[in-house]
Amino acid sequence: MAYDEALAQRIRDLLHDEPAVDGHELAEKRMFGGLAFLVGGNMAVAASGQGGLMVRVDPAEGDALVASTPAYPMEMRGRSMTGWLRVDLGDVASDDALAAWVRRGSSYAATLPAK
Repeated sequence: MAYDEALAQRIRDLLHDEPAVDGHELAEKRMFGGLAFLVGGNMAVAASGQGGLMVRVDPAEGDALVASTPAYPMEMRGRSMTGWLRVDLGDVASDDALAAWVRRGSSYAATLPAK
């Protein structure tokens, strides 16, 4: 399955208006069958090749986000990836819902050392 081009464009539009991105290089890169958006060289969010959204979050907040939102842990090769969450496409159908996740991912990526 290819990533959702419409979702990628919605993410792109939001990132260009995201204050956390100010002063950080913004880039796009095809990764994991999807399209990743990097802030300062760190992956922040992606339109997943498996559908929906991948979001980078503070690992210390991951469990609380899983408990309080529709997000769930991202798994790669059967292993849960700490600091990464997946959000189904239906759960980011509204612009506000997507913006909240994009803001969360880009804000966290902006705190990491630039690559």
